[in-house]
Amino acid sequence: MRRFLLSTTAIAAVAAALLTVPAEAAPTQAKEYVVLYAEGANLGTARDAVKAAGGTILSENGKLGVATVKTTDARFLAKVRTSGSLSGAAEDRAVGYVPKVKRAETAANSVEKVHGDGEAPTVVHDKKAEPLDSLQWDMKQIDLPKAHKSELGSRKVLVGIMDTGVDASHPDIKDNFDFDLSRNFTTDLPADANGTEIDGSCASDPDGSCDDPATVDENEHGTHVASTIASPINGEGITGVAPRSTIVNLRTGQDSGYFFLKPTLDALAYAGDHGIDVVNMSYYIDPWLWNCAANPADNADQQAQQRTIIDATNRALRYAYDHGVTLIAAAGNDLVDYTKTNTDGSSPDFATVPGEDPHPRTVPASCVSQPSEGDHVIPVSSTGISTRKAYYSSFGNGYVAVAAPGGDKVDTPDQRVNDAVGIWAAYPESVGREAGTIDANGNPTVPFVVKQGKGYYQSLQGTSMAAPHAVGVAALIISHFGKRDRVNGGLTLPPATVESKLLGTAVPHACPTPATFTYNWFTRGGTAQSSTQTCEGTLEHNGFYGNGIINAANAVS
Repeated sequence: MRRFLLSTTAIAAVAAALLTVPAEAAPTQAKEYVVLYAEGANLGTARDAVKAAGGTILSENGKLGVATVKTTDARFLAKVRTSGSLSGAAEDRAVGYVPKVKRAETAANSVEKVHGDGEAPTVVHDKKAEPLDSLQWDMKQIDLPKAHKSELGSRKVLVGIMDTGVDASHPDIKDNFDFDLSRNFTTDLPADANGTEIDGSCASDPDGSCDDPATVDENEHGTHVASTIASPINGEGITGVAPRSTIVNLRTGQDSGYFFLKPTLDALAYAGDHGIDVVNMSYYIDPWLWNCAANPADNADQQAQQRTIIDATNRALRYAYDHGVTLIAAAGNDLVDYTKTNTDGSSPDFATVPGEDPHPRTVPASCVSQPSEGDHVIPVSSTGISTRKAYYSSFGNGYVAVAAPGGDKVDTPDQRVNDAVGIWAAYPESVGREAGTIDANGNPTVPFVVKQGKGYYQSLQGTSMAAPHAVGVAALIISHFGKRDRVNGGLTLPPATVESKLLGTAVPHACPTPATFTYNWFTRGGTAQSSTQTCEGTLEHNGFYGNGIINAANAVS
């Protein structure tokens, strides 16, 4: 889960001043909206309502009752709000802005990239295992070696990777990648409405295009996720949780790591229609970290946008769930309890109108992050090598369903960063060469990247890395207990059954004693940090671990 799950502080610094955006500011050019039709509305009537509001439908998903609409009408949102056939509209993105700044570098202290100084980890080779097996402490924590004695997964089980893309050419992914079913639901976006660079010049991309094929990952995040779930046992590098399952790239994230509403809706509908069995969602939908129906800090248009994000996402989640898709998401890396009132100074993180910037908000528990707090979704918190909840992982009793290893690079005796205790998985070579983590001779230049055979692997940490472990176990459950899918072929198992087995076989893990626990650690640069967090609940279910740490062997026994 990118910037939201990449933050090393509880919430981003509050903006110095609140910039008020007029509720009905006249657009300087065409704008796009995701429009949600009223529940059960006749499609023809809804289309007429869009036209009456001054919009032109660019695309439509009639099954979800959602349309992408273009308009130059300054009163479009006001007209939508008064229409009985339309439920709401969310600004999708500005059209045609040119970037004013070059591609921003990834923050050095981001959670999924807390890189330590020093030497690369020592790799112990074992001819009876994958070459990098000695780095995979995470798989031992979930009892995977025992599970693999009876279940390795099935190619008939389809795992959807809703992320920044998947590098289908990686030697530890290509054998399990489904080229026919994979899709890219995004288009790279140079900049936002303020001219702030988002994805940058498409000409600088490895493929030189804003419309990437469904076989690339120009970020790295989605490839890591896919590898954790289903890297095959092939002697190349690592073992995925479900090494015989099929990877389907359902790209929903931009190169920059932004995730907009429409790609999420499209991917979920596609998953439901094409027999995808389980999806991994390690992100939140931009531009709001939490969506509030009527936060007084937000103007009327922003409130309407957030209501639409909530309602449209839940509609798509329900559609996918009702069509056999198990929904699993990362819980977040904000170091906060999602069941309490929090402070948000990071939203909106993407300007949809000129002059729009983040502003401080008090966020009650009634506000929700999507998709992790959406309908039927299983949120996963993160553990470190010691099984403690990772310092960065968000939590909450009644929010977190289960916990899984996501890495905690300061879960070390000296509380200093150690890349060896992150999560190791596939890394796109093209990304590494562009970032300088792989040199011109093909050698890693940093300790958090290793080369093994023809492929590269990277150590990351985050709840983004925890969720794929749970997805992999869900794939094993479907492989082991699934029945023939008479509609789409392959195997299927009702999501409620998958969830019951995943949660019911997790190993309960108690809150720390005392329950209010202070994490202390040092950043890469040696700066001391701390965070005090309180775990609520019982051994059987609590805010740090949910029902417990997932266990693959129990799940397929």
